[in-house]
Amino acid sequence: MQELHLLWWAVLLGLAQACPEPCDCGEKYGFQIADCAYRDLEAVPPGFPANVTTLSLSANRLPGLPEGAFREVPLLQSLWLAHNEIRTVAAGALASLSHLKSLDLSHNLISDFAWSDLHNLSALQLLKMDSNELTFIPRDAFRSLRALRSLQLNHNRLHTLAEGTFAPLTALSHLQINDNPFDCTCGIVWLKTWALATAVSIPEQDNIACTSPHVLKGTLLSRLPPLPCSAPSVQLSYQPSQDGAELRPGFVLALHCDVDGQPAPQLHWHIQIPSGIVEITSPNVGTDGRALPSTPAASSQPRFQAFANGSLLIPDFGKLEEGTYSCLATNELGSAESSVDVALATPGEGGEDTLGRRFHGKAVEGKGCYTVDNEVQPSGPEDNVVIIYLSRAGNPEAAVAEGVPGQLPPGLLLLGQSLLLLLFLTSF
Repeated sequence: MQELHLLWWAVLLGLAQACPEPCDCGEKYGFQIADCAYRDLEAVPPGFPANVTTLSLSANRLPGLPEGAFREVPLLQSLWLAHNEIRTVAAGALASLSHLKSLDLSHNLISDFAWSDLHNLSALQLLKMDSNELTFIPRDAFRSLRALRSLQLNHNRLHTLAEGTFAPLTALSHLQINDNPFDCTCGIVWLKTWALATAVSIPEQDNIACTSPHVLKGTLLSRLPPLPCSAPSVQLSYQPSQDGAELRPGFVLALHCDVDGQPAPQLHWHIQIPSGIVEITSPNVGTDGRALPSTPAASSQPRFQAFANGSLLIPDFGKLEEGTYSCLATNELGSAESSVDVALATPGEGGEDTLGRRFHGKAVEGKGCYTVDNEVQPSGPEDNVVIIYLSRAGNPEAAVAEGVPGQLPPGLLLLGQSLLLLLFLTSF
């Protein structure tokens, strides 16, 4: 029995002292170190002791870091990977290293990085990612790095940084962002303001300059002139026709999203109808209403036609097109959204008289809605219901007018069709 115990301890001791063949493992200054630098390695070798706290794989030929690359060394505190050929860091490659304090990925070719792995590295104090091919950093990339003291992002291909990117880094004292090709538009103005006000040391500020637009090329970020910038705003309006003509069954519904903002916002339509959700990046048709070559469409004339001027046309509008139509405008400073719920019902369906009395009551009070150039707009934020009655022959239905026979309550727009169109306007 005693011999078995000795054998068991010998096996454990051998495992504890195991080390990949190309590497040197040992203890120094109280740290368990595995040195695999300058070994011409093309992959992270297996077989590290589980108690390794410092691992150097610098100056090798690693092309990437796969998921679970460092699963064998969960106690790792320092990881050095500089001067490799790493292009991709896969999700899960670093996520298990919750004790990591220093990470050096500098002087690689990284363009694809699993930023979500950083969310698990809450002990990290040094992060070196300089001299790579990074073009984008998510706004929440550093959200868990409250212990981070030094961050190096210089010599990458970053064109912009989202506002608030560095806000979670409450312990940060050193930041390098020089030698990036910054696009000095409205989205970067916050960085100038933050850099001038922060106590964080930002060296080489003479090399933090604009690459574009052309008129600002070479301008230092610290000397960036004021730019005309504004967040998007939207106003969604309904036009039953372009010219006020009488409408017939299967009419063309026209929605117009009036967008403002600087730089010019990108317009997107989100349409929720009975058959599902339709997403459209505007425009998807040219001025002639035909699908653009770059837009996949089932026919040359899409069911929903989004024009570059903010208009959305729905030819042959019917029950299948009922639903919620939302326009979303986005630029570098934020987004804005406005929606309209469109429902069709034939005259005589339940709820018509109740809605009519509600509208007429608001009209008597001077509320409700009004029409201007075929646009129906609520008169106040509390009046979010617009009711439009449609008749068969172009004359008011008897049930429509609650006042003088043949007259419409103020604000009602009469169209030549036997339908009741309810528009619920909601702005966000």
